[in-house]
Amino acid sequence: MFDNSPLLSADELAALSAAVDDGSLEVDSGYNTDANVRKHDLASEDSSLGINVVSLDMINERFIRLFRLGMLEVLRTSPRINPTRAQIARFGDYIKELRAPLSVNIIRMSPLRGYAMAVIEPTVVFSSLDSFFGGFGRGVGQLPPGRLFTPTETRIIKIILQVFFRSFKEAWAPITPVDFEHVSSEINPQFAQIADENDLVVVSRFEAEASQGAGFVDMVIPYVALKPVRDLLRSRVQTGDGDEESDKLWRHELAEATRDAELELLVLLGKLQVSLQELKTMQPGDVLHFKKPDHARALIRDIPVFDVEIGALGSQVAVKIIDSVGPAPTVPA
Repeated sequence: MFDNSPLLSADELAALSAAVDDGSLEVDSGYNTDANVRKHDLASEDSSLGINVVSLDMINERFIRLFRLGMLEVLRTSPRINPTRAQIARFGDYIKELRAPLSVNIIRMSPLRGYAMAVIEPTVVFSSLDSFFGGFGRGVGQLPPGRLFTPTETRIIKIILQVFFRSFKEAWAPITPVDFEHVSSEINPQFAQIADENDLVVVSRFEAEASQGAGFVDMVIPYVALKPVRDLLRSRVQTGDGDEESDKLWRHELAEATRDAELELLVLLGKLQVSLQELKTMQPGDVLHFKKPDHARALIRDIPVFDVEIGALGSQVAVKIIDSVGPAPTVPA
């Protein structure tokens, strides 16, 4: 049988209540008052809780330099590209802002999870096509609705993507090794579902200037794909006064990388000023007289670095360094 009598008598309950009221009896409120609390909206995850957007901007700046050099090799012209700050948005909102037709390319970024997306506006494609065949990058404007890319235009898109992937791979190298694989292509962004409508994505937009107007190239990466490397994104950004261990490691790696950089050394024997008329009348066999300086000048990227003497070493023409020009470059230890 169950005993229905109260555990405490009325007098005991009164004494217990009085002890709580006057503070002589400590009680646990059930709340952890020592915990550090940070406000977080579960409906809209904020970038400050995970991805360091500043580090992505640094990667994008590095990418632009590499991408311009890569496009210069294939197009014989360097496009003007302006970066915008990396943005975090809902995938559905981003897709709604796009207007077909576009070159929408689904890609895989190993070892990151899921899929990413590279979007190329037709203006960029047409401008690159015109430059590829010796033009001035004029292009033909926007694609009419429903019009597909021709085989030649598709080939240009493939070339752009090859440079795009190679440049992004090098730009990400200081953070983590990343390999790019092209999975599929679409012209309607509505068919490129790399994430759910409410999922967050990181959008890096690169605006390219063309004579027919500005175009853009977008790199879209799902937010969750970057979470495994968010600690790396934080640690690779230099902050503070440079005393942090991560900054020292960064400087050391940068110094090691610069030691292997290849530089072209140009030896300038002398300079001669001529008029345009004299230049037009010059023919093979003409002798040009100029005053020979005491020493030749060695330059790297048009920057004087050494005074040298021209001579021979065995059967090879050689130079002997006489003196440095200006302060000697220093490499951080």
